[in-house]
Amino acid sequence: MTELTLVTGAAGYLGRRIAAQLLASTDDRLLLTVRVANRAGLAAAEASLRRELGIAHDNRIAVVPADLCHPDPLRSVDPKPITRVVHVAARTEFTVSRAVARQVNVDGTRKVADFAARCQGLRRLLVLSTLFSVGRRTGEVTERTYGDAAGFANHYEWSKHEAERLLLAEYGDLPLSIARLATVVADDDTGAVTQYNAFHNTLKLFFYGLLSLLPGDPATPLYLADAEFTARGAVHLADQDTPGGIYHLAPAPAETITLDTLVGDAFDVFDTDPGFRRRRLLRPQFCDIDSFRDLVTATKGLSASPMADALNSVAPFAAQMFLPKRFDNRRLAAVWPSQPEIRPRALAAAACAELVRTRWGRTPTVRMEETA
Repeated sequence: MTELTLVTGAAGYLGRRIAAQLLASTDDRLLLTVRVANRAGLAAAEASLRRELGIAHDNRIAVVPADLCHPDPLRSVDPKPITRVVHVAARTEFTVSRAVARQVNVDGTRKVADFAARCQGLRRLLVLSTLFSVGRRTGEVTERTYGDAAGFANHYEWSKHEAERLLLAEYGDLPLSIARLATVVADDDTGAVTQYNAFHNTLKLFFYGLLSLLPGDPATPLYLADAEFTARGAVHLADQDTPGGIYHLAPAPAETITLDTLVGDAFDVFDTDPGFRRRRLLRPQFCDIDSFRDLVTATKGLSASPMADALNSVAPFAAQMFLPKRFDNRRLAAVWPSQPEIRPRALAAAACAELVRTRWGRTPTVRMEETA
């Protein structure tokens, strides 16, 4: 019997790729939710998804509107035939306010879980989270739940922790899986970039000489991945035969790249560009968090200042660069032994080359936010 899978946030960067992977690797029919303002927006979103997913799959997909800020975002969806729910929709920018993060990432997750609980034939509820849901915790981090005593660097991290907490506390009877994602820096292992986030924007500041100080411990490990790996992993974890629980959908600790290595490799790539070489820019100097915060404070009175804008773009996640973590992913390796190899250093270098070649797209960037 053909299964029916609901994917929230299907118009977003990862949502589209997870939908494509489900179509490629399963026989499921898909119900895809998108956040739109009106019928015209729905028609445009549906047309875009159908183009991207391919006409061959037209009879396997349906697109419906859903806004996580609505009291009942999935009110138009019949829960009875749904056998799997993949919850992707979220606000993921580090600068998100606490109120919005709570409304979308926490309360919105509760609404999706409530819907999943009404799906009588539910075989899996997969919710995407982030490695940084553990907040300011340092050292060994295993694939389990943690408290909030360590605190958080920003409201995004806090909201993802809260979403995990409520799922595990209140929906433990559901076939639940939580995938904590690494930082996605490219579409695939070629380094192609069609979505820009804090990783890319910080490199842009370096390339154009707008940021000469970098807060962080040079030895801090970075957990980087590409969207193809992430989408394939999410679909694997959404399978009913994969045991539930928390998974770190990320490279193993031995495959990480340090902050210092990333900066050095990025500047090696930048130096291949004649325009960059002519500017003779020095590599950024590492500084302690207090010095960085003092600098941010000192520039707050500078209106429309490129320096202030640059510092404020880095500030929401700066603290994490001093909080090294070792994310153990042995549970993931046990259930997904055929996972593709991630080479974060090569991936980061390829992404840097793509960013320089395209000058960061030369078009408005796709915002990393909720597209339910």
